[in-house]
Amino acid sequence: MAERSTAAVDVADNSGDEPLTAKADQSTSDGVAQDRERDTDSDEPQGSGGTERPGKASPPELHSGHKLARRYRLEECVTRLDGFSSWRAVDEKLRRAVGIHVLPSDHTRARSVLAAARSSALLGDPRFVQVLDAVEENDLVYVVHEWLPDAVELTTLLATGPLEAHDAYQMVTQVAQAMAAAHREGLSHLRLNPGTILRTSSGQWRIRGLAVNAALRGISSNTPQRTDTEAIGALLYAALTQRWPYEDDAYGLSGLPKGVGLIAPDQVRAGVHRGLSELAMRALANDGATASRHEAPCTTPEELVKAIGEMPRIRPPEPSFTAPPDYQRTTYQQGTYGRPAAGPGITQPVQAPPPPLQSRTGKALKWAVSALLIAALGLGSWQLAEALMDQRKKSDNTNQTHTTDGNDKNGGITPSRPTTQIKIQGAQEYVASGDAQAPEDVKKTYDGDSSTYWRTKRYNDGPELAPYKPGVGIVYDLGSARKIAAASIGLRYPGSHTTIHLYATDSLSPSTGVEGMTEIGTATTSGTSLTVKATKSLKTQYVLLWITAVPMAPSDGYSGAGYKQAITDVKFTG
Repeated sequence: MAERSTAAVDVADNSGDEPLTAKADQSTSDGVAQDRERDTDSDEPQGSGGTERPGKASPPELHSGHKLARRYRLEECVTRLDGFSSWRAVDEKLRRAVGIHVLPSDHTRARSVLAAARSSALLGDPRFVQVLDAVEENDLVYVVHEWLPDAVELTTLLATGPLEAHDAYQMVTQVAQAMAAAHREGLSHLRLNPGTILRTSSGQWRIRGLAVNAALRGISSNTPQRTDTEAIGALLYAALTQRWPYEDDAYGLSGLPKGVGLIAPDQVRAGVHRGLSELAMRALANDGATASRHEAPCTTPEELVKAIGEMPRIRPPEPSFTAPPDYQRTTYQQGTYGRPAAGPGITQPVQAPPPPLQSRTGKALKWAVSALLIAALGLGSWQLAEALMDQRKKSDNTNQTHTTDGNDKNGGITPSRPTTQIKIQGAQEYVASGDAQAPEDVKKTYDGDSSTYWRTKRYNDGPELAPYKPGVGIVYDLGSARKIAAASIGLRYPGSHTTIHLYATDSLSPSTGVEGMTEIGTATTSGTSLTVKATKSLKTQYVLLWITAVPMAPSDGYSGAGYKQAITDVKFTG
């Protein structure tokens, strides 16, 4: 960590003012550009449809110690250009650090900045640095956002070298999923770069400046999804190679050699993960760049998320184990405690310990111990023989009973029929109404890893999902028509209560609703595991796991507190 964290420093910092294919200013160690007064009228990222020219309004005369709304005390100015300024501040009401952008209310971008800030705040996705307030008062417009003192910029992380394959995989996965969610709500970033990507102390990756960063600089794009996707590809490229994927240096990274064009990361640095290298090239397929191995280019964050899901999961490296030092006997154990140390060059003889138990008392103790051992062995042998005789008598009685009862096979005991596990061949989320839950995570319910899961969205009321939804679930393909005996289901959240039904259906995309399917069984639990047993004998290739009630669960990861459930493992037996 640098001496002053800039995890929530102004999203409009100057590191990387130029577009993805242009030269960017070198940033200082805390992520704040050295040249804070440079004009940014020509600032335009790749794919941009152009920028607005800033207004003629002069920046407000603010200083450290100034208070906004009698609540936010300005501490340090981190950016001042283009008619706006950004500050590290303190929210005296809640006693926490915050970041604030300030610009005059008559600035040409003031309206768009307010609109962008309010739209970003409504998204409420914890993978983004959150906008806390957007206010216009006293001829000023100011936007208040989170300050994350425990986070580190990707720029800082890459200063020491490229990321490990697992870290790069986690970064591109989380950033792509977050941007896909933002674009589904009509929001884009347009200025993704190593200075806007943060890693917290818990290992989560967060994005700052969603919508607001571009609005502050008047940046727009005719193809926002492609612009953000290419930026994610550039981030992955930099994480794998510690190089910026264009000829000009940017964000403290060296560019590619002049005239060679865009080459794959595994050709830039040895040991780069091949799958991630191809993924970066697919995301960077723009303006003449071609995807490697003839794979289709990814032009939207949603397509990038799908491509990541098709890759084998990259597991974290095994922790290194350091063998403990050899056991060293102390001088006390060697019988030299209190003896003066021998001088240099003098070998001090080691006194041999006396033979053990050579005295009269020692001999008596040995005989006593030997007698006790003989007695214990005799007693144990007698008890073992008695137990074997009892078992033989019981076995004889059982055989006699079976022999005399000739009318009832096996003595009236019906042997249980062995069950076999049915391998799941594929699965797809079933959406009866409204939006899907997490279709990209369906495979995690049968990948054999109990730490991964498919999670429902969070609902305000429960446990019953109705009337918001009739239910949510997943259709599983068993490969061929199989007889279902039961299903064991691992759940992430305990609580009252989870209700799951199993239905036989006709395909991964059923032609009828749940009411037209045949129910196999149903069960309810308040724990983290559930077994649904079949109440009727039937064969089917496709089984719908249908959830109609979920418990109240706390916030975790990117999901807030509310009524929700997550499935970790599903196994069918027949």
